[in-house]
Amino acid sequence: MRLPPFQALVDAHAVELHRFLVGYLGPDDAEDCLQETLISALRAYPRLNHGENLRAWLYTIARRKATDVGRGRRRLPRTRPLADLEPAAEPSVGPHVPADDGLWTSVRLLPDKQRAAVVHRFVLDLDYRSIGERMGISEEAARQNVSEGLRRLRKEMDR
Repeated sequence: MRLPPFQALVDAHAVELHRFLVGYLGPDDAEDCLQETLISALRAYPRLNHGENLRAWLYTIARRKATDVGRGRRRLPRTRPLADLEPAAEPSVGPHVPADDGLWTSVRLLPDKQRAAVVHRFVLDLDYRSIGERMGISEEAARQNVSEGLRRLRKEMDR
C-alpha cells in the first residue's frame, strides 16, 4: 500500500489532533505539542512500511509528546517568584482563562491512559472501539480507562 502525501495526512487530521491536545494538555501547550507531533511524524513518515491506521499512528505520537510536556512541567525549576519579574510591556491581551469550573484542570491530572481515554470520549466523541484503536488497546480496556477516569473525576469534583 502506498502512503498518501504527508500534507494530505496533516490536512485530514491536524484539527482533530489539536482538539485532542487541547483537552489533554490545555490550550497553552496544545499548539506547540501539535507542531512537535507533526515534526516527529514527518521525520518518521518515509520509514513507514505501510499506510494502515495512520490516524492511530499520529495519535500515538501526539499522546507521547503530550506526556513528555507533562513530565517537563514537573521538572522545571522556579528560580524566582513570578511576582518579582518585571514585565517588558503591557500584554496586548489578557491571560487565557479556562471556561470551566476546574473540570479540565482535574482531567489533566488524571493518569496518562485515563486522561487520553476521557479526552477521546468526551472531546472527540469517539466510541470505545475507536478509542481502543487510537490508543492501541482493546475496546474493553478503553471502556475501563474511561470509567476509571470518570470515577476519579467524580471524587475530585465532589470535594
